[in-house]
Amino acid sequence: MPLVPLQADILGPAYRVETFSLPPDSEGPVVATLVKLEAAAPTGRAVLHVHGFADYFFHTEYAQWWADRGYTFYALDLRKYGRSLRPHQTPNYVADLHEYFGEIDLSWWRVTERDGHREVIVSGHSTGGLTMSLWADERRHPEIDAVVLNSPWFDMQGAAWLRSPATRVALERIGSSRPLQEIPRKISGVYGRSLHRLHGGEWDYDLDWKPLESRPVYVGWLRAIRQGHQRLHAGLSIPCPVLVLSSARSFFGDVDGEEAFTHDIVLDVEQIRRWASSVGRHVTSIAVEGAMHDIVLSRPAVRATAYDLLGRWLDAWVTPAG
Repeated sequence: MPLVPLQADILGPAYRVETFSLPPDSEGPVVATLVKLEAAAPTGRAVLHVHGFADYFFHTEYAQWWADRGYTFYALDLRKYGRSLRPHQTPNYVADLHEYFGEIDLSWWRVTERDGHREVIVSGHSTGGLTMSLWADERRHPEIDAVVLNSPWFDMQGAAWLRSPATRVALERIGSSRPLQEIPRKISGVYGRSLHRLHGGEWDYDLDWKPLESRPVYVGWLRAIRQGHQRLHAGLSIPCPVLVLSSARSFFGDVDGEEAFTHDIVLDVEQIRRWASSVGRHVTSIAVEGAMHDIVLSRPAVRATAYDLLGRWLDAWVTPAG
């Protein structure tokens, strides 16, 4: 398997990055990218994190928080996302969430076998939260110490007909026959503007990799998501402690305003909380007042609250600090 040695990442010299090749698909060569931030001293503990849709890893504060607690932090840019996106590819597209298991497995081997970590926390945001829940349930690796989910996408938000049996049947049929048919949708860009520092937010990131207007959604990809939802709704059995963080409230509007900075304007938080208990037998669900969709990108006081809650949960159920 071709492997590019670890190099300095775009986030700075403390972050090391490696790109590894995956089996080609119908569009050609496929790669995934693993970013690593070392803890100050070896502890045998690590975090493996996966981003959401139309996203990539740039969350240095989140990574540093874990490193300060003694966890080496790994973030995976999945195929066709961020550092792994190539010009010949349809951005962010897969026809089955299991396709991602290939790069997650290879990253897992690097974290546990190559680098020797024996206590690993699995982390995922939004679509990554759904994907990592399915992966952790299916793989059941003994080194998985806990799962942390940041606003995981557990159901289809919107009108009830979107979740109806008739819609599911139509999605299956069209997704099988015309998977790359684009689904028309209106993207206001409010969420992106609430994040990026050039548009009123706090964060600086690559707008080619995380566009303000998100990415096109294709029928085959949405079919894959709904199949993942079905599996989760049937009940997973992740045996380790799971933390599900969400905002306290959702708001769906297309005008810039204070709500964009204090609500989840991407997903329905009531759905997240409804399905949280479907992940496993030991689940803690916490609503963070004033949080945005990506909780660790919320305003500073809200982030401080979220990190405090995360730390107390870790101390109580996973590994005490120290």
